[in-house]
Amino acid sequence: MTELTDQQRAIVDKASRDDINGWHYLHVEGEPYEIGFQHGYLLTDEFRDAIRVYTHMTLETLGMDYSFFVEQAVKLHQAHIEQEYLDEMQGMADGFTAGGFPTTLGDIIGWNAWMELTGYWWPQVAAQYSNNPPAGPKGSHCSGFVATGSATADGRPVIAHESFDDFWSGQYFNVCEEVVPVHGNRFKMQTVPGYIDSMTDFYVTSAGLGITETTIAGFVGYDVNGIPEYVRSRKATQYANSIDEWVDLANQGNNGGYANIWLLADTKNGEIARYEQGLKHQELLRTTDGFYYGCNACHNPRIRNLECVDNGYNDVRQQTGARRARFAQLMPQLAGTIDDDVAKRILADKFDPYLGYINACSRNICAHYDVDPQYYADDPHGVWNVPFFPGGSCDGKCASAEDIEALRMWGIFGRADGEPFDADEFMAQHPQWNWQRGYLYDRPSQPWTLFD
Repeated sequence: MTELTDQQRAIVDKASRDDINGWHYLHVEGEPYEIGFQHGYLLTDEFRDAIRVYTHMTLETLGMDYSFFVEQAVKLHQAHIEQEYLDEMQGMADGFTAGGFPTTLGDIIGWNAWMELTGYWWPQVAAQYSNNPPAGPKGSHCSGFVATGSATADGRPVIAHESFDDFWSGQYFNVCEEVVPVHGNRFKMQTVPGYIDSMTDFYVTSAGLGITETTIAGFVGYDVNGIPEYVRSRKATQYANSIDEWVDLANQGNNGGYANIWLLADTKNGEIARYEQGLKHQELLRTTDGFYYGCNACHNPRIRNLECVDNGYNDVRQQTGARRARFAQLMPQLAGTIDDDVAKRILADKFDPYLGYINACSRNICAHYDVDPQYYADDPHGVWNVPFFPGGSCDGKCASAEDIEALRMWGIFGRADGEPFDADEFMAQHPQWNWQRGYLYDRPSQPWTLFD
């Protein structure tokens, strides 16, 4: 760590960090460069460790060096990132460097692009490098819903989400950051050290918007001439004052990267929306009375059939189809009662729609892949359809209309149901995963925390 200059110290003094219940709770404010520098300086140790782990795991899971994707990201993305966010990224790089971890602007671009390049660009070009190229993004990330009107306890919007990922990746999803930019709306988001957007995608904004998503499973398509998703979603969140504005900004320059089923809420008029954003096809549905949910299986038949490989839409043996069936049962049953507390219970749900009883497994809204022997999975080529896969629910977040208007959110780090994960015990029981030793961490049980 280097001694800060007077100017750097003045920048950092406007920010704060508190560590609570497994989370790093940040407040950053100012010009884009200042926001980035504050984030970088306050999260240097966490970013350093994340890069160490991702460097190892990228090679282990893809066979390509992490640096390869950083180089490609700079070539493909830098020209499509507007100056405001390049300034913020440069601030992050300088903040990490001042914190003792030398980092360049290119490093930050590559880090923000990792999900997009490995999951969407790589399947398009992998045949040039691999004898066994992937057909499309594998695995499914997230359960979520948004409700309003007669579906909620007070008739106003409630939004909730939990991230699914490999545990080695999800162990870094523990930043809650309040951003107060000079331009646009202030917002609060769950995020990752070194990211300019949420990536896990849960936001509340001073415009009264709640924003989340679940990834479109099996999506295939990528436009190298478009604007990356991490730029589009960040800009939309910062500058949109309505659902229409958010959708318009998020779609400008759409490159198909990190294609999502977006769930949106506007507390100003009680409206909610589901925006399924493919590259060639899209659908926006909206209502002031009801609910929408996301389980990674795209509802729109054009996107699902023309832009995706099989995503288990109708197969309750698969975790997408099972969660779709469970949401379709559970949401009407709870209509009229949904608030923050009920949202937390929905995210923690472990009912198995295939077997018909409570059973911790990959088919839960709160997915437990690590205890699932995968007796029933019908796709042996699915990268998560292997026994006892160390992945699944990594967190939980929710916010009512009252929360959104106060720019606050609830979060739980670890599984959404609070059950702990012991890495050493897991690898002792399942030694086939011992190659993750030193990179896979415990995630003890944590309480729900209100970020106020």
